[in-house]
Amino acid sequence: MKVKHKVLSASCLLAVGMLTLPAHAATTDAAAAPLQLEWDMRVRHEQVDNDAFSRDARADTLRLRLGLRASFGDGWSALLEGAGVASAGNDYNSGANGRTRYPGITDPRGSELNQAWLAWQGDTFGVTAGRRRLLLDNQRWVGNSGWRQHEQTFDGIGMQWQPANGWTLRYDWLDRVHRVAGRDALNPQARERRLDTHLLNASYVRGRQQWTGYTYLHDDRDVATASSVTSGLRWTGKPAATDGGFGWALEAAQQRDYANNPQSFVHTYWLAEPSWTQYGVTAKLGWEHLGGNGHHALQTPLGTLHAFNGWADQFNVTPTGGLDDRYVAFNGNLGQHGVAARLGWVVGWHDYRATHRTDGDRHYGSEWNASLSAPLTDGLSALVKVSDYRADGFGRDDARLWLQLEWHGRQPLLR
Repeated sequence: MKVKHKVLSASCLLAVGMLTLPAHAATTDAAAAPLQLEWDMRVRHEQVDNDAFSRDARADTLRLRLGLRASFGDGWSALLEGAGVASAGNDYNSGANGRTRYPGITDPRGSELNQAWLAWQGDTFGVTAGRRRLLLDNQRWVGNSGWRQHEQTFDGIGMQWQPANGWTLRYDWLDRVHRVAGRDALNPQARERRLDTHLLNASYVRGRQQWTGYTYLHDDRDVATASSVTSGLRWTGKPAATDGGFGWALEAAQQRDYANNPQSFVHTYWLAEPSWTQYGVTAKLGWEHLGGNGHHALQTPLGTLHAFNGWADQFNVTPTGGLDDRYVAFNGNLGQHGVAARLGWVVGWHDYRATHRTDGDRHYGSEWNASLSAPLTDGLSALVKVSDYRADGFGRDDARLWLQLEWHGRQPLLR
């Protein structure tokens, strides 16, 4: 199974145009201004060829995000930000348009208040209240799902304290999550959820290493079966040498039922990801384990899902038999000098299997991912990205292509 030849040929021509586009999008450094205008504009073509559907999906969308950031002095600041998404055509299932004959691309039309928060930051302690973007560690458990045109944001309050050199302690209470499906999603539970969630995160950095411990008590007041408590430890290391070397990410966690969840479960999670960087190329080997018992599996409902388990998004919900994702990935630049040094590439391969012992030999399939990115000028970048999932006992074959231009910057309004 592959993406249709004519569409792919046209897309490749568009990709070349994106990468050679002359750009004059320099932005102004407004860091010291008391009032700033911020923007992020992203235009994207996405197409999906999934064997479960008789029609291919194509979405051409434009997202514009505008914000006003104010600095009041004495550590006080605020941000008010809105976002809108427009689309040309309707040949995809956005989750809000009812086009269920097409594969899903969760980028519906619409506008929303994206962020609205007030913050105070002292020398070692800070607090933020309101609607905001929230990124914890690698975003496996809590993130903004920034790949989608509508961003995942959270209502609540967060505190951060640095009691000693290298230490950071965080506490966040979440009252509501606004999800990437937008406020017009046909499924009300896909729009937003009411929460009573407490996030505790402590990290220590020394040299090139970081240790993090966390406990996330997630109480979903709209869907009781989604409530869970997850506790874990994470240890990461960067290469010791500036020109390369050994790096790693190791993590282990346990997830249990919590609050009013009528189910009873205990699931394990682990990640082992050693890496080696040499001559500007980084190679990674990974094994991520999300446990399941055949009836229920570990879930990450507040995480950034697209960044994990392949770009085809086949495992945004962990199968009840669990998931073992064993993968290899390489990334770097096409060269060390000139234009080639600005072109970043990624190639990865995943093998998916069940974790539950009665389904231990069940193979879910495999997937290739690849991307090429180019910063055209300050704040302006282009991206070409593909995925190819081959099913084996789970889902159907799925091929995807993305072409994207993104421009962001800021401009002082007062000095």
